[in-house]
Amino acid sequence: MSFQGTDGFTVFDSCGQLAFRVDNYTRKDGGGLVLMDGSGNALLTLKPQMMSMQYQWNGYRGEASRTSPKSREFAMRRPRSVLIHGITSSSNNNKKGMRSRSVHGIIIKPNKQNRSTPDFKVEGSFRRRDCKIKTSSGALVAKIARKRVVNSTILLSDDVFSLEVQPGYEPQLIMAFVVILDRISPKPFAPVLCS
Repeated sequence: MSFQGTDGFTVFDSCGQLAFRVDNYTRKDGGGLVLMDGSGNALLTLKPQMMSMQYQWNGYRGEASRTSPKSREFAMRRPRSVLIHGITSSSNNNKKGMRSRSVHGIIIKPNKQNRSTPDFKVEGSFRRRDCKIKTSSGALVAKIARKRVVNSTILLSDDVFSLEVQPGYEPQLIMAFVVILDRISPKPFAPVLCS
């Protein structure tokens, strides 16, 4: 998997074929993103929920220009405790070698039942590209890891990583989770040098 650019990115499968791409066609419409297959067909629209204290994003099937809570497929958010943890871990820059770990909750079809227990959870550090997506019962759904050069200890950039999805799960749904994780995970401060 390779993230390229800030408004969109491309995802390649293990054979090097284009599997997914993400484009930001809705910049004027609240910062939504469209997840497409390799042929350019819209699979899911991902939109941040405005006025959300927990960085919540909602997913809708297809390319949805007008969305309502009733048409929402899933909601993904970062718990409040992660916001506080993210601020403290980025401010001390993990000087003691502590790894920044967090848990994100994902609720599928939240309109059908009023539940607070997520269907999926993300454990680990997405920012470090070292995390797992699990079901609420703990079964592994997908694993995200930094990509290494074959037969080497050389790590590629943070924007190049692998995503292994277990059989029986929709790859496009898991890919949508990864796209949202990229948007809601705290990023380290990197100064820009100009000459």
